[in-house]
Amino acid sequence: MKGDLLTITVPSWMSKAEEAVWRDRMADRYRRKIDADRIDLRERSTTLARRYDLPRPKEIRWADDMKSQWGSCTPSTSTIRLSSRLAAFPNWVLDYVIVHELAHLVVLAHNDEFWRIVHQYPKSERAIGYLIARSDDAEDVD
Repeated sequence: MKGDLLTITVPSWMSKAEEAVWRDRMADRYRRKIDADRIDLRERSTTLARRYDLPRPKEIRWADDMKSQWGSCTPSTSTIRLSSRLAAFPNWVLDYVIVHELAHLVVLAHNDEFWRIVHQYPKSERAIGYLIARSDDAEDVD
């Protein structure tokens, strides 16, 4: 960054089409990083866990490499990973994905008990709809 200008350099051998693809890809990554840096995932997950009486994860972090999922939970290590793409979405969508993954610390399967827990979050249906509409970015929540 130089002032308000993001400078991206690419190899001189790239075609104009390749240059445009990489310029856009790198600019998107930079914007996601800026968006992600504004969010304290630990604090947010702690607040949601308390509010919905769910366990807190030992670790929660952004993942830039999540292409087909919005989030994932590893109950054995109590670790949650969230697609960095979520950082650009409204907070209520991010909160839904966090609650969804926290629920997996209690119930592994997507069964009735799991959905009862998830639907404690009042905007769950709305967030699911939002994520479906954005399904070109990732295939599903977990």
